[in-house]
Amino acid sequence: MTILVTGGNSMVGKHLKEILPNAIYVSSKDCDLTNLIKVKELISSYKPDHVIHLAAKVGGIQDNINKPAEYFDDNILMNTILIKTCQEYNIPKFTGILSTCIYPDKLDKYPMVEEDMFKGSPTSTNFSYGYAKRSMAVQIEAYNKQYGTNYNYLIPCNLYSEYDNFNNNLKMHFITALLKKIKMSKGNIELLGTGKPLRQFMYAGDLAKVIKEVIDKKIIESFNVACPENYSIHELATKTLGSLNKDYYIKYNNSKLDGQYRKDVSNKKMMKLLPHFKFTPFVEGIKKVYDKIS
Repeated sequence: MTILVTGGNSMVGKHLKEILPNAIYVSSKDCDLTNLIKVKELISSYKPDHVIHLAAKVGGIQDNINKPAEYFDDNILMNTILIKTCQEYNIPKFTGILSTCIYPDKLDKYPMVEEDMFKGSPTSTNFSYGYAKRSMAVQIEAYNKQYGTNYNYLIPCNLYSEYDNFNNNLKMHFITALLKKIKMSKGNIELLGTGKPLRQFMYAGDLAKVIKEVIDKKIIESFNVACPENYSIHELATKTLGSLNKDYYIKYNNSKLDGQYRKDVSNKKMMKLLPHFKFTPFVEGIKKVYDKIS
């Protein structure tokens, strides 16, 4: 089986390489996924049996606010062009990786399930990115209905990893940014916002394992991928400090945006499909990342 992975240099892509070394990994340096001609050349050249689409334009809250058109255009183009090309070249399987940013800003009931996707608009802080990712779900479902394809998508919660971009504050995820602050701190750390928003954070290596299970077991269903824990930012910070035996004081800068208050999702559907899957415990995961920070 030939497996093609876009976003090969992403943190999930790097974890996937560790457990799926024989796949073909491409990055933005190898192919501009917003260019139809280049994408057709890529797909026609490799003729993969399964495409795993990890590539995306991603960034922090402030960058999403400052560049909403770029986040929408780039993600819409690469998703649309890649899926359309895969269908035209009769690629049997396609798995797109979305984000819980696709879900409504606020709902009456949590955790959110897959059917809640269209019950409201994404949060305003990454509105364009959320809609672009949600559109990929719409496209995949439309292609399955019209063309009889067996394409699917996974919706992971927030991720952290030792492969995160530690040198780019616009792309660094919260947990890895927190760990870097702790590593560099002499006793106190400052975090943006109030510390009240709730978040699910999953070790990125777990998402890679789920992707491999989807490939190996030929799963065609679409579902959330998320650990069961849901903590406030303050709880995440204090748990992290405690596990590292750091008695640091946390100061919050309330002048900055908190972002979406809550967006935890249910993993019930996933656990029915993968009943024996074990998530990396939070304490174990953050120690892996902390030990890799230079």
